[in-house]
Amino acid sequence: MSEHNGPTGSAPGPFTCTFWGVRGSIASPGPETIRYGGNTPCLEVICGAHRLILDAGSGIRALGYSLEKETGPLEFDIFLTHTHLDHIVGIPFFAPAFSPANKLRFFAGHLAPERNVEEVVNTMMTDPLFPIPVKSLGSDKTFTDFFAGETLHPHPEITVRTTPLNHPNNATGYRIEFGGRTLCYITDTEHFPDRLDEKIVALIEGADYVIYDAMFTDEEYASKVGWGHSTWQEGIKLVEAAGAKTLILFHHAPRRSDDEMDVIARAADARRPGTLAAREGMVLTL
Repeated sequence: MSEHNGPTGSAPGPFTCTFWGVRGSIASPGPETIRYGGNTPCLEVICGAHRLILDAGSGIRALGYSLEKETGPLEFDIFLTHTHLDHIVGIPFFAPAFSPANKLRFFAGHLAPERNVEEVVNTMMTDPLFPIPVKSLGSDKTFTDFFAGETLHPHPEITVRTTPLNHPNNATGYRIEFGGRTLCYITDTEHFPDRLDEKIVALIEGADYVIYDAMFTDEEYASKVGWGHSTWQEGIKLVEAAGAKTLILFHHAPRRSDDEMDVIARAADARRPGTLAAREGMVLTL
């Protein structure tokens, strides 16, 4: 695993973010995606004694396997940006979900009031789509729906601020605050052609890291309007307007090869030095 260190300072325990899935829309394993990874979105965020998971794409499977040697009950707060398949498809393959000793708390802010996250996950895991229903996952599970824009406190020392994103069927952006440091997760959002998204600018203001939907380049976006995704160039505009520190490009296009990702990563770093392209296994330390 590679590691990128952010600003130093005291904090009540570690604050790290590990990338287990960085690809968008559909998993894309193969020889051309080995270096950046082909799994769909999943991030593991450690805030002191607590483990938060951002999205449950195919990357959550490897995360689950990495925890097999840990002893004692495990607890997870799983924050979903939305429930399109690439962001929830890993739930049935998350090994800790099968243990009665473990607790899984799911949160989603894009469905209420018309639908709820428990209903959606149940639908995905219902015959004939999947042979194992949610109730067969033996862990203690809870499902919480909120309205994007609310501020959540999953634990006393952790604040999670949210905002609605511009995506088909809605999505939620997250800002995690812990120990005086801030990590923002803004994926599956489409920018506006004539202005910056002020809701995003407000959410990421002064953040240490901003993980942003950079599925397209500006040139590609011209033929992708309405698809619900953004560009690395727009990500740079947002972090500069918000006075945020490090931009992380995320939700890579499924057909984007490692060599093509290298070109984008170099161009983004040249435009705004310090910008990174997310890779599976990359660890951010705040």
